[in-house]
Amino acid sequence: MRRLAIDVRPGEYAVARLGAAAPVPAGLLDRSDGAFVSVTRTGDELSVVCPADAVPESAQAERGWRLLTVRGPLAFTLTGIVAALSSELAAAGVALFGMSTFDTDHLLVKEADVERAVGALRSGGHEVHVSDV
Repeated sequence: MRRLAIDVRPGEYAVARLGAAAPVPAGLLDRSDGAFVSVTRTGDELSVVCPADAVPESAQAERGWRLLTVRGPLAFTLTGIVAALSSELAAAGVALFGMSTFDTDHLLVKEADVERAVGALRSGGHEVHVSDV
């Protein structure tokens, strides 16, 4: 596995669930602050990952996450990135919620586990940069 550069982004994130037929919350994708927002619809739910202060009022939400972003862009031909990072975090007892975008991979870890996650990733040979909350 090659050495990766990973940024621990500032702020608290949440994973939220709305009903399958719910509309995408107004304004959620119009943020101009560069915050990470992901919206995924399945036949069973509308899942939203966003800053905790943007969680729709009607959503069931799991708060207290921090966002770790692999610096990209990453080529689609690269293999094992998420597997390696998740293995390193699992070995340290850190649960994660993972997402991929066109350019790169993103991981959410609980705020209480950030120090352990950073330590595990650095021990795995990765360069980890932590932004202030």
